[in-house]
Amino acid sequence: MQKLNMKSPDLTAQNVDRITELFPEVSTETAGEDGKLKKAIDFDLLKQLLSDELVEGEKERYQLTWPGKKEAILNANTPIDKTLRPVKEDSVNWDTTENLYIEGDNLEVLKLLQESYLGKVKCIYIDPPYNTGKDFVYRDDFSESSEEYLEGSGQVGEDGERLFRNTETNGRFHSDWLSMIYSRLKTSRNLLHQEGSILVHIDENEVVNLKKALDEIYGIDNFLGEIIWDKGNPKGDATSIAYQHEILLAYAKSKSDFISKNPLTRDKTNASKIIAKAKDLFLKIGKKELPSDLREVVQSHNLSVHQFEEHKIKSTIENVNKEFYKWIKNQSFSGGEAAYCNIDSDGEVYRPVSMAWPNKKKAPDDYFIPLIHPETKKPCSLPERGWRNPSSTMKRLLADGKIIFGKDETTIPNRKYLLKENMKENVPSLLYFAGSDDALFKSLKINFDNPKPYKFSKQLMNYFAFSSDSLILDFFSGSATTAHAVMQLNAEDGGNRKYIMVQLPEQTPETSEARKAGYATICEIGKERIRRAAKKIQAETGADIDYGFRVYRVDFSNMKDIYYTPDKLGQGDLLDLTDNIKGDRTGEDLLIQVMLEKGLLLSLPMESREIDGFTFHYVAGNSLIACFDTDIPEALIRRIAAEDKPLRFICRDASFADDSDRINLEEIFKLLSPSTDIQVL
Repeated sequence: MQKLNMKSPDLTAQNVDRITELFPEVSTETAGEDGKLKKAIDFDLLKQLLSDELVEGEKERYQLTWPGKKEAILNANTPIDKTLRPVKEDSVNWDTTENLYIEGDNLEVLKLLQESYLGKVKCIYIDPPYNTGKDFVYRDDFSESSEEYLEGSGQVGEDGERLFRNTETNGRFHSDWLSMIYSRLKTSRNLLHQEGSILVHIDENEVVNLKKALDEIYGIDNFLGEIIWDKGNPKGDATSIAYQHEILLAYAKSKSDFISKNPLTRDKTNASKIIAKAKDLFLKIGKKELPSDLREVVQSHNLSVHQFEEHKIKSTIENVNKEFYKWIKNQSFSGGEAAYCNIDSDGEVYRPVSMAWPNKKKAPDDYFIPLIHPETKKPCSLPERGWRNPSSTMKRLLADGKIIFGKDETTIPNRKYLLKENMKENVPSLLYFAGSDDALFKSLKINFDNPKPYKFSKQLMNYFAFSSDSLILDFFSGSATTAHAVMQLNAEDGGNRKYIMVQLPEQTPETSEARKAGYATICEIGKERIRRAAKKIQAETGADIDYGFRVYRVDFSNMKDIYYTPDKLGQGDLLDLTDNIKGDRTGEDLLIQVMLEKGLLLSLPMESREIDGFTFHYVAGNSLIACFDTDIPEALIRRIAAEDKPLRFICRDASFADDSDRINLEEIFKLLSPSTDIQVL
């Protein structure tokens, strides 16, 4: 019977296995710190296999590096002996919600989620701490003194003198910040769905380094673009250029897969408004009297009633278009929207677009067939390099009324783009959103410095979390703006997006308004913000969405040290052999750690049942059944196996009086539920 590891996965070992699969010849062995042999990679040989030239030592190459980078990579891959513990008293709608709020260091949380949420997250949306040249909370094991930094980066000579002038903000803290963010970005990438994306806020201090780090982790080919967020309020303490914007860097795990599902378009903000105005103006056609000069022309030429009506409509449309064009220009529309400033004889809003061949090289002969002007019956002028489309397409556009002719054949025709057929536009690189949520927080009676506007975050979620059931991860949760945005978006469009918020329980400053209001940590602010925002959204919209969240907290493993290192057991530790589980841990604590190892979502339905005096934990029906009691009767095991037929059954070593009972357990399941996976801890 297999024994559970009860620790996060060893990503280094997994990477070694992947490389060995591709290049078996680089597989080797090396002695670990304990003297035992373990699998390793011959990197010198691997370098040679990946080069078409003779590799002799280090070569200069384009790369991002800093003191501590190797440690950051190692730290990202190193397993930890920690777990998540449920905090039901802080949760809302525990039994039904699919949202998570996790308290703890985000690197540890990301490691713990590796099995359960591998490839499950559709969008990672983070606003990490900006590097302002001051210490920040997330320092991991990379904190160094200035002297240690200078020595490690080769900036001091043998006698200890500085080789060049260095300031903390331009040197030491860049390395600290990069080490912090790199390991988290690298670890979180595993959680992204193949069609998923990551969106990262950053300011001018680290945008260059962050871009290079993301290029390295995600690949430059998966760069989706850079968004400039114009906040409309330049920094008042600037000593040079006053920045009034932030940058957001967007990457896909696989750009081709992401774009196939989400072309990164949005509804034209004012399209419906433009169409409504055009409809209102178009209703005037047929109601206006002809201008006196046109009436004289009609009478003098003795036109028929049909011709009279045509002239009347044409004249009225021209007047309506003048009024429409004037209205458009007086609006604060984007250039793409303002281009739709024409109304045709059917009342449709349109814009003219060139049909000229877009490339420098001349188009094929089939792209030079002229169009015949409908009134003069003469061939129209052609673009210099030909049409954009072949003759078959041009015929179809002509038949569909999608070609706009000039007064005569001397004008090159354009294509008619109807607004109703182009209600979407590409997400622009410039987004303007001024203001803050200070008033909102005041109404919620919550204190938090500089919260992001949740409506702006909601706008971004609408672009990048394209699926209405997307799972969104924010591992720098702060005041839980992302959770608020997700709930609001779901309430507006009926979606079922889910979130995972992760936040270090950082202490609020003792003199802060938040501390005075009773919030000891950032986590307390975030959780209360979600509770109050949920009530506000529900009261305002009445939407039937998921307003709850399950709270989990990072803690040391439920297992005693002897579980992981039995070989280090001494005579003084013999008393610990009676139980390998810490005394303050509950069955639910153990269940969560088992779920993490077995790769089960922490949002799955959980139920505890008392059966004949023993507690059995059920996860998603019979997906997993666990009992952590001792001396479980054989008859009860038979009953569970026969009636429930669990996919997985977990129990403790202490559940068996001796080895024969353990063997009996396996035989019972082989007989009554042969597909059950049985494991012990």
